[in-house]
Amino acid sequence: MRRAVIAFTAFLGGLVFLLSSPAWADGEALKGTLQNQGQPVNGVKISVAGEDGNPVGDATTGADGKWEVPVPKAGKYKVTLDQSTLPKDVGLKFQNRATLDVQVYEGSERNVLFALAPAGKQGEGAAQTSDSSSFWDRVAQLTFEGFNLGLIIALAAMGLSLVFGTTGLTNFAHGELLTFGAMCAYFFNVVIGLPLVVAAVISVVIGGAFGYTQDRFFWGVLRRRGSSLVAMMIISIGLALFLRYVFLFFFGGEGAPFADYNAQPGIQVGPISAAPKNFIAMGIELAVLIVVGLALLKTRVGKAARAVADNPALAASSGINVDGVIRIIWTVGGAVASLAGVMLGLSQNVSYQMGFQILLLVFAGVTLGGLGTAFGALVGSIVVGLFIQLSTVVVPTELKTVGALLVLILVMLFRPQGILGRRERIG
Repeated sequence: MRRAVIAFTAFLGGLVFLLSSPAWADGEALKGTLQNQGQPVNGVKISVAGEDGNPVGDATTGADGKWEVPVPKAGKYKVTLDQSTLPKDVGLKFQNRATLDVQVYEGSERNVLFALAPAGKQGEGAAQTSDSSSFWDRVAQLTFEGFNLGLIIALAAMGLSLVFGTTGLTNFAHGELLTFGAMCAYFFNVVIGLPLVVAAVISVVIGGAFGYTQDRFFWGVLRRRGSSLVAMMIISIGLALFLRYVFLFFFGGEGAPFADYNAQPGIQVGPISAAPKNFIAMGIELAVLIVVGLALLKTRVGKAARAVADNPALAASSGINVDGVIRIIWTVGGAVASLAGVMLGLSQNVSYQMGFQILLLVFAGVTLGGLGTAFGALVGSIVVGLFIQLSTVVVPTELKTVGALLVLILVMLFRPQGILGRRERIG
């Protein structure tokens, strides 16, 4: 009876999750963020007109590059960027896309993207974009951005993959671990006033403690009571929804940046242009991923974790403390997820649903690389990040996630176990 009540409660939580929208929309609106080489562009005027040409409203980007114009109803609108208000060293990447036709649906806020580039490097329309040198420079830049995104996804995916490998749990609340880590770093950096590096270290420690606490007092209890994996998966959906709106209550619905490293000028490395923080962040992410992966291969705890992943019953009979190993995995997963949240917040604003927004890509990276494998999560996540960015060469930016998911489907058709996964016999 008790299990039935738990399963029914979890089902209701999952149903609410599926029926709820990612954010509460007060009405229809157009909004966006103007960035040049990852840095916000301030003071740019955006005008919105109806399909008939009648003006609806305008806005000017703030210090964070954000703008928003409410619209009276759903329908088609023309959004125009006033190029005369752009800084002297910034221009539109595609000169023929200063005005965009956008469809707004009922009750939704539509994001509008204007591609910016340093002055002298923007395109003059379709004719210039076909230039070979410009094309390959763009491919190099997108490849760099794809690796950057892929490493952030990999940090999040590694913890999710390890938890799945040792417990079989598909944890839909893993995205909230990223949000928790980013918000802890924001608190210590912006509210307390500590340097971001120190705030990030504290956030990683607290994230590991949060992961340990979750398993010690929640997931471990459910396992001991014999809850099925399906019931636990649905419970994780309800937990994700609960945590997300706890974050919304305390943090608010608006995104906010960290206090440090916001206005770094870009540096040029060959055809690649990026802020110094991006290069340093990528180095940290890669180092952490390699260290965790080698620890799984070389240390006693890592070997015990692999034994538990292969056969928990046999590992227990061999003298391995299965619950202890799982608890260590949850601690490491929480710490790495918190670091991923800090890195994600460094590349964009911290918000209450940042983990939820990247969760689909995390699942795609884990599944593509092979469920339960640490290095598989790394390889799969980098493939996802690369295809997301490189797909914008041939598809609109709004559809860039489609390329990664299409690759996921194709790989699963020909290699169901993932890139580095192992075949398993069923039955």
